Amino acid sequence: MPAYNLLLDFQVAPTILETSENGKATSNQEMHNVVRSLGLQGPVSAVTFQDGGTFAVFHNEGGSHATLRVYPQGLVTLDVQQWVEEGGEPKITEESLKDVEQKFRRVLSSKKSKRLPFIKRGMRLDPYITTTSEQIVEYDFDRVVYEENSPYQNIKILHSPQYGNLLLLDDDQNLAESDAAYTYAMTGNGREDFMNKDVLILGGGDGGILYHLLQQNPKFVTMLEIDQMVIDAATKYLRGICHDCFDSLSGDNYLVRVEDCVPVLEQYAQDGKTFDYVINDLTDIPISQEPTVFSLSAEDTCDLPQKILDLSLKVLKKTGKYWTHGANTNNVPQKFEEQLKHLLPPVDFLKEVIAIPSYHELWAFYTIWKAS
Repeated sequence: MPAYNLLLDFQVAPTILETSENGKATSNQEMHNVVRSLGLQGPVSAVTFQDGGTFAVFHNEGGSHATLRVYPQGLVTLDVQQWVEEGGEPKITEESLKDVEQKFRRVLSSKKSKRLPFIKRGMRLDPYITTTSEQIVEYDFDRVVYEENSPYQNIKILHSPQYGNLLLLDDDQNLAESDAAYTYAMTGNGREDFMNKDVLILGGGDGGILYHLLQQNPKFVTMLEIDQMVIDAATKYLRGICHDCFDSLSGDNYLVRVEDCVPVLEQYAQDGKTFDYVINDLTDIPISQEPTVFSLSAEDTCDLPQKILDLSLKVLKKTGKYWTHGANTNNVPQKFEEQLKHLLPPVDFLKEVIAIPSYHELWAFYTIWKAS
């Protein structure tokens, strides 16, 4: 049940739009004729603004409509919307809109125009994901593999011919089968030796990090994931990521605990239990966006990312390393680094920026360790 929108922009010399009233009327009439060539009638409504700009609405009996907006400062926009049956083809085609674009350019003597692809609204299978930098990405999803609501979140796995099965939690993109680069970055990009090491994973419900670590002969891996339904979905539908590591939630050198990580971290800290590596693979952006001065030993009330950082460093061995990740946009890394600089006891860190195939944006990965 989608509505297709197409957006056309024309940059025009303001002098062309600032001619005499007779000239304006002629130019508007020529533009209206071009819009009507799409099988639309009108304008059924037209407005002239105080600055000399105009706005006109067109439609047809099938329910398609268009709005034409003229800004005297030098911009003309045409927005066309039409109903298309699911799986059907638009009656106003891309080819006809290409023709309209050329006609508008001639009428307006425009040397620069922009025609965006159809924006599909209300499709049963939504092709769009908004990135952390508020950019819209259209994917080639062709089917819903799995969707259920757990007590914690909506879990969705969509199939992409390009990226394989892709996990979304509350419509937030997590990981696709194409994204091994994410798993490698979250485990040190091959620089670390995990043999005979104790590792703690926070989150990680897709299973990628656990599977990768188990190939390195660690002493023991503990994974804390709150949502059993994410694990179950990954076990069945994300085999390209988790492989067989969730076929059993425990083994000789690993244990998956289906629990909230915060109280477990608090208990570990209280008991003095420590790890060689702590890997923060939680869904929400686990790097804080606000610099905060606080002590690792303080009992201050703080937001969740800060609290998890605090507790993770408490259970990290003196020679251990902590990995986390987050968006490389909106000054998030800069603010997080400012926070790290004020931690007590002090820490050192390494930042790496990696391109993850299905993300369509660069992602920041941090290795953090206690300063000597």
